[in-house]
Amino acid sequence: MPTSSGTSKPTKASTTTTATQLIAGFQKHLANMQSITLASVAYSPAQITAALQLLVMLIASVDAAKAVVQAKLAAENAQAPALRTLMTAVVTYVKLTYSESPDVLADFGLQPKKARAVPTTEQKVVAVAKRKSTRSARGTTSKKAKLALKGNVVDVVLTPVSAPLPVVAPSAASNAPAPSNGTAASAPVSATSHGA
Repeated sequence: MPTSSGTSKPTKASTTTTATQLIAGFQKHLANMQSITLASVAYSPAQITAALQLLVMLIASVDAAKAVVQAKLAAENAQAPALRTLMTAVVTYVKLTYSESPDVLADFGLQPKKARAVPTTEQKVVAVAKRKSTRSARGTTSKKAKLALKGNVVDVVLTPVSAPLPVVAPSAASNAPAPSNGTAASAPVSATSHGA
């Protein structure tokens, strides 16, 4: 059934409104007709009106059921946590009271607490050996052993941040006579003077 936009799917509210208006229109203008043919099927106005009323009733009953469900869900959400807590306390009480009576616990639908299996001496020895082997394989140590481990620095190489002085290659000018002002000429810098 197209809506005002002609493309979107009608909502239940719009369907109810349309059906109600069609019922009113049929009762006012088409109630005296003998039959109306729709999609090659003949209907009386009373049949069409009854069908539209059924559609309205179905939608209304679903909405009413949804409202009831919503109310029940709200009641459950409000009350269930406290009731579950009470049930847990009851289970604890019954288990403590009848811990030595498995038949009575079964009447409450509860299982008796399983007795803890005491390991044999052989099982204890095997467990200790297995734990030791696992710790060794994983390299697991105690807190004290971890604190005793220290790093050992063997050699540190420092790299200077500033650029080194440029190396001047000996040239013919270096064989020139010393200046006459009495200062001795400095020896050329060799590449070996900057070695590490």
